Amino acid sequence: MCPTPLPATNGTNGHTNGTNGNSSYVGIDITEGPPVQNGRERNPYAPVQDFLSNISKFKVIESTLREGEQFANAYFTREKKIEIAKALDDFGADYIELTSPAASEESRRDCEAICKLGLKSKILTHIRCNMSDAKLAVETGVDGVDVVIGTSSFLMKDSHGKDMAYIEKTAIEVIEFVKSKGIEVRFSSEDSFRSDLVDLLRLYKAVDKVGVHRVGVADTVGCATPRQVFDLVRTLRGVVSCDIETHFHNDTGCAIANAYCALEAGATHIDTSVLGIGERNGITTLGGLMARMIVADRDYVVGKYKLEKIKEIEELVAEAVAVNIPFNNPITGFCAFTHKAGIHAKAILANPSTYEIINPADFGINRYIHFASRLTGWNAIKSRAQQLNIAMTDAQYKECTAQIKLLADIRPIAIDDADSIIHAFHRNVIAGKANPGSSVYLPNMTEQEKKKLAGITAEEKNLPEKRQLEETVAQETATEQVLKKAKTNGVTA
Repeated sequence: MCPTPLPATNGTNGHTNGTNGNSSYVGIDITEGPPVQNGRERNPYAPVQDFLSNISKFKVIESTLREGEQFANAYFTREKKIEIAKALDDFGADYIELTSPAASEESRRDCEAICKLGLKSKILTHIRCNMSDAKLAVETGVDGVDVVIGTSSFLMKDSHGKDMAYIEKTAIEVIEFVKSKGIEVRFSSEDSFRSDLVDLLRLYKAVDKVGVHRVGVADTVGCATPRQVFDLVRTLRGVVSCDIETHFHNDTGCAIANAYCALEAGATHIDTSVLGIGERNGITTLGGLMARMIVADRDYVVGKYKLEKIKEIEELVAEAVAVNIPFNNPITGFCAFTHKAGIHAKAILANPSTYEIINPADFGINRYIHFASRLTGWNAIKSRAQQLNIAMTDAQYKECTAQIKLLADIRPIAIDDADSIIHAFHRNVIAGKANPGSSVYLPNMTEQEKKKLAGITAEEKNLPEKRQLEETVAQETATEQVLKKAKTNGVTA
């Protein structure tokens, strides 16, 4: 498939897939997806089948409007909350979790306003484990209430000061009250992975017995490893019959991996936020989770969620909290699908699956070949030249590439620089110059740059492979001139 040409400028910051890219960068756009086999894309990364695994039937509890409000920069007006809620609903979030109505009077009004929107997503609110919060929550019109209380020794001693007997008694009281109102209810421990396992399982068993819809496991301080997550969730799966929700903070960088392992172990629901915003450095990112899950079961993820909406949602939230989308953000980072090294570029042009396990087209994004650098390869330059409607022989493409790499060693080059080198080289070929690259320079070169170029050129002239390439190009150029002259004189070659 032939790549389509890109304009010299591409979006506000020189890139279409990211808001904080390098303004000098534009690449080759190729949109061909991964190969298919027997009508279906090959998936070597599908999980091992396990009857307890929920990799192919998970649900997302989107907590940008609850956990995300705890992000240091966050301040959402009611209008902005409604805009974000509608965007998440359009994306297909199963649940949208809101800040507790007990947090402030404005939070209560915001909750009521969003409940009146008639969204397809179920609306939840997050409350402390007490009857006062529960009574306030059920009056807002929410579809469900998420109840939480700390269960680790740290939180029982230095946060709420209650013991496990009190926690169990109060949890059952709150759960039964919420259920009596015909509303979905979840009970979660806080700081689950630093809680006593025996006490924790006894508590979960007790709330399961009174009919809680979900129990929650929370890695509140981000200390858990994927193996610890799998072990706890798999153990819990054998204790309760209700659904299992999980909430992972990213303090040690394991939030997405922990969420995936939780699903493998039998969890049913994953808490996320857009860009992972939340307390400290946040929780499992919505986009990152989708990237992980589409690799495991593309049909389920693509069929359920509007993945092409993720970029728009992330830009909406990033602007609201005054942050840039990180360059290495899964899916939407400005270089997430950018290929620069020559070896990579050659393979990607032949078959995108060689260096990608995710098809960017599933997310409405393009991939790019970064060809304006000293790491470029001749296949990338050939593709770019073809976009510019420039046809040359492979040997000529190779020498043109050598000139681009040489000039990129002098100073960083932009897309316009690379294109001007290709055009100048081609003009020299058409003019019949024996060494087409010898008179191709960067615009506005300083004397110091020219001196450096002369020194490098002098050294390279003694390289056998350089001489051989120049001889091949000279021979091909001479042949082209003979054929052109013959054609002019009416002689058929």
